[in-house]
Amino acid sequence: MKGIVFTEFLEMVDGRFGEEFCDRLIDAADLPSGGSYTAVGTYDFNEMITLVEALSRETGKAGPDLMKLFGEYLFGSFSKRYPVFFEQKTSCFDFLTKINDVIHPEVHKLYPDAQLPHFSHDWPDDNSFVLVYQSSRPFAALAEGLIAGAIAYFGEKITLEVEDLAAGAGTMARFNLSKEPGAGPDFSSDFGPDPGHD
Repeated sequence: MKGIVFTEFLEMVDGRFGEEFCDRLIDAADLPSGGSYTAVGTYDFNEMITLVEALSRETGKAGPDLMKLFGEYLFGSFSKRYPVFFEQKTSCFDFLTKINDVIHPEVHKLYPDAQLPHFSHDWPDDNSFVLVYQSSRPFAALAEGLIAGAIAYFGEKITLEVEDLAAGAGTMARFNLSKEPGAGPDFSSDFGPDPGHD
């Protein structure tokens, strides 16, 4: 897993709970890397699981809920860091159709060794969209948070329902998105604290 994901996670924790809490979390997690990450480095994805588990113990919040929260935060951050990903994307559904063929190739330009999940999609009608996540890594909850972040970013009234396709393993899920017909944009956002990137 690329270091940018770890650095963003720690920035989220620092922003919500403070530097001292963040340092204590890293110590409690007892990570092989020592919690010293660079954005361009590559690290064992299990360290992210360990960090989320440690945060769950500290906060009393369920791990999947924390992973979803991080996904929303991460989308908000990426939308500021990498505006090229969002060029000519006119809606949430439009953006999600481009993940495999447009966005992931752009990610590989920045991080050539990145190992990315696969997404397939179907568009039953103008107001419905289905996205299926598949990965060898258990981050379906993170994907759910990223999708929720996309909904907030485009300001659309969209309902998101999740079907677990991996018996709790987190490696495969179906996301069913339904847009309210004729609904105007809603520009409110709840990704947590502003990542603070210009």
